Amino acid sequence: MKLSELTPNIGTRHSKKRVGRGPGSGHGGTSGRGNKGQRSRSGGGVRLGFEGGQMPLIRRLPKRGFTNIFKEEYNIINLRSLEDNFNDNEEVTPATLKERGLVRKDLPIKILGDGEITKKLTIKVNSLSKSAKEKILRAGGSVEILTK
Repeated sequence: MKLSELTPNIGTRHSKKRVGRGPGSGHGGTSGRGNKGQRSRSGGGVRLGFEGGQMPLIRRLPKRGFTNIFKEEYNIINLRSLEDNFNDNEEVTPATLKERGLVRKDLPIKILGDGEITKKLTIKVNSLSKSAKEKILRAGGSVEILTK
């Protein structure tokens, strides 16, 4: 079999509807667009969100809040996840977290103090909460803050 011999399965492809090609085509005359009006014309129709001249919903609703352009986004990990996925005396780095499927996005990593930790871990991340730091140090682990 050659690439030139490949064809789609029978019944999976439909022939293009040839409109405006005379009465014999079944789509002659108005070409399936009905009679007259804006939508029958070439390029006709209204833009997205247009409500016939009435004030559109998006403009009737009040504006609220703002977007902080300085907001820092983090991959969030709780201590519970570290307890379940790492052994005693292991090193926790962004690479090992990605390798074990705990983070997916390429964002800085922040550890939060939800859950308990009993293992002595060496943790190297971009940020962590006060409670997480206390629990890690209480368990005998160490913490190193990486620069972004």
